[in-house]
Amino acid sequence: MSLRVLIAPDKFKGTLTATQAAEAIAEGWRQTRPADQLELLPISDGGEGFGELLGRRLGAQEQAVATVDAAHRPLRAKWWWEPRRRIAVVESAQAIGLALLPPGQFHPFALDTFGLGAVLRAAAQKHPRVCFVGIGGSATNDGGFGLARALGWSFIGRSGRPVEQWTQLGELARIVRPARPLALRRLRVAVDVRARLLGRWGATRVFGPQKGIRPADLKPAERCLRRLARLVNEQMRLGADPSKLPGSGAAGGLGFGLRVFAGGLLEPGFGLFAGQTALKQHSREADLIITGEGQIDQTSVLLGKGVGWLARWAARWHKPCLGLAGAVAGRRVTRQYFSELLAIVPALATPEAAMAEPARWLRELARQAAAGVKT
Repeated sequence: MSLRVLIAPDKFKGTLTATQAAEAIAEGWRQTRPADQLELLPISDGGEGFGELLGRRLGAQEQAVATVDAAHRPLRAKWWWEPRRRIAVVESAQAIGLALLPPGQFHPFALDTFGLGAVLRAAAQKHPRVCFVGIGGSATNDGGFGLARALGWSFIGRSGRPVEQWTQLGELARIVRPARPLALRRLRVAVDVRARLLGRWGATRVFGPQKGIRPADLKPAERCLRRLARLVNEQMRLGADPSKLPGSGAAGGLGFGLRVFAGGLLEPGFGLFAGQTALKQHSREADLIITGEGQIDQTSVLLGKGVGWLARWAARWHKPCLGLAGAVAGRRVTRQYFSELLAIVPALATPEAAMAEPARWLRELARQAAAGVKT
């Protein structure tokens, strides 16, 4: 009996995009079960690949704009535009992504979000009805300070001189609004984590080390963002403290910056993506769901990642869900959500071999998974 199979993986970070992973899984599955009806719907929670995946599902056209990366090196950043419904899709990693920089060459103190400003301005020139922004995968930890400057905001220090680097925010005394604010009426921000801007579980302490912030740098970085948040609350009077919003710490505080300096609404990235792509409906219609990512672990199901949500939906609907990964950790927590968890490492290949030929081994993993299906 043939099955309707939904193949909906996230990216295998550092090796395969979500689209490449979906295609590899489909190829392997067809080798064993060619009669099954396969639907490929690669997913994103707001990180790398968000723009292309959401743009494609919305029928948007790829655009490009000249800007700079997080280190202020020139580049052309992609974004997406759907003219009939007037929808813009922006992926911050296209401008300020960590993957765009040579590993270890730039310290986060030398990086900022300035380059994202040109992308948002390009989108605003189209006068969109709504603009979606995915902010995962950034190289930055500046609280959106660079973006704000690119949008015309000014920051004045205690000396009366402009503050031009986010590491000088400890001296911040005044924030000046732009003469012409960014004209984006509905800015919906897809955050890939729920972290707040400050504190033990905030942007700097949790994610800063992943971007190169050393232990000795943590306090100075936190002090700068704390001063920025304090001045925002004192001078802008936005009501509820935006630094305490879930997701304000996403992308090194870019969630906070987009909320404060561009009027963005912070939303869980996977929920936003799923809502715009009818993913829940596609999941309900499938007989079997296959999802996956580079490593399936406790964070996959406990921190709101797309892979975990698909598994939760399947469990709620008493529908089988296969999790395919490069590696699996924390099986005691994760296995209750998946009908089966399969990993390339160590069953099929060493970590080195898996990294060298990820598509090959994912195809083989899918082929073996298909062989174990009982209908």
